[in-house]
Amino acid sequence: MVMEAMEPVHSAGILLIIAAVAVVLLLFLIMKVKLHAFVALVLVSVLTAVAAGIPLTSVPDALMGGFSSTLGSVALLVAFGVMLGRLLEYTGGAQVLADTLINRFGEKRAPLALGVAALIFGFPIFFDAGLVVFLPIIFTVARRFGGSILTYGLPTAGAFAAMHAVVPPHPGPVAAADLMDGSIGLTLIIGIPVAVVGWFSGAYLVGTALGRRFNVSIPDIAFGKQNEGLGVEAGPGGETGAGEGGDTRVAVRAPSFAQVLLLLLLPFVLIALNTGIGTLRTSGAISDDAVWADVLQLIGQTPIALLITVLVALFTLAPNRFSIASASNLFDDALGSIAAIILITGAGGMFGGVLRASGIGKALTEELGSLGLPLLAQAFLIATALRVAQGSATVAITTTAGLIAPQVAAEGLGDARIALLVFAVAAGSTVLSHVNDSGFWLVSRFFGMDVRTTLKTWTVLETTLGLSIFALAAILWPIF
Repeated sequence: MVMEAMEPVHSAGILLIIAAVAVVLLLFLIMKVKLHAFVALVLVSVLTAVAAGIPLTSVPDALMGGFSSTLGSVALLVAFGVMLGRLLEYTGGAQVLADTLINRFGEKRAPLALGVAALIFGFPIFFDAGLVVFLPIIFTVARRFGGSILTYGLPTAGAFAAMHAVVPPHPGPVAAADLMDGSIGLTLIIGIPVAVVGWFSGAYLVGTALGRRFNVSIPDIAFGKQNEGLGVEAGPGGETGAGEGGDTRVAVRAPSFAQVLLLLLLPFVLIALNTGIGTLRTSGAISDDAVWADVLQLIGQTPIALLITVLVALFTLAPNRFSIASASNLFDDALGSIAAIILITGAGGMFGGVLRASGIGKALTEELGSLGLPLLAQAFLIATALRVAQGSATVAITTTAGLIAPQVAAEGLGDARIALLVFAVAAGSTVLSHVNDSGFWLVSRFFGMDVRTTLKTWTVLETTLGLSIFALAAILWPIF
């Protein structure tokens, strides 16, 4: 259970100093001492909790609250996503999809093709779920053309981040629009072009430039050992032979492009059903006691949707390719390679949870709420401060929106300007992703980057993406 934020023991200034020292200590332990990131995160979380004044008897609750809540949202998604990716990689489905995209867009526009696809798929699905589903495609394209994995991975991850931050039905913009009594529909209509333009300028152009600058090899996590050591059945016309170390290599018949596309669309459709029905229920269009709606929302929960997709993929890809029983080896390979990713991501959530439990968010909002800045700038800066201090974008969005809601009501702003305020808040909650953000560790480990490289790439991209979105909101403000 997540521990509620306590009344701050120290002033906002002292809490900020504690947070800053904790971040510096964490970077020193990981980058200089070379301590394992998981151990370093847990150690610094304990020290930070004590220094921030959390009662000693409550420190374990603060630690486990952030850790368990992050694992609860990430572990199942990563596990099922990597299983689906392993099936697509083994059967050649990822290669089929990558080939089709490249044939349509061309080799030079491969990062653009992946980013555009991620923008489309990112409409209903959360950042982390979308990224894990797209990983095998990113890896396959990177292997085909060579170069840094970041050239293909950063524009794709940036697309999911842009949609997740700005566009309903994602929870951040929905909550912000609701707290400020804005129109979710208008926020959606304006948000789509804002997300696309913000992604192109702040994530695609920046991501491809960073990919050229930082040559990061393709990591050997869930994929990359296609057809090795499984003892599976060859498809029609397939060939078997001995691989390295006695492994059995099997040439399997690749699925069609349509089959792969339908498998990738399935979780997005299920999740979209869930979010759509939830929105209709909130508006009163669907009764709260409608059983059919309960069923659709259940299968549209992200972990359930991915579980269903894995099962559908398993039973539709297996015929003439491998036996269902032999797929256990396939999944064992996939799951064994992501244990460190899940634990480090959970520990990153622990660190952010400790900072939230210390009351730093409350102290900051009280200090920043009376700055007297223009409302749009105030929304961006408060969200930025909260994002940097405690890591959670969702907490930054909802806290900031709630703080400025009385001013929005007092000024009688229309729905269009409220939508722009939502974007400003979302922009602030996006910038400067760093070591207290569980998403930072997810990207770092998925793309095989050390902390220093992640700070120089992902942190920079998130910052330019957020600044681009805020700039668009500022440009549109006088018009609306």
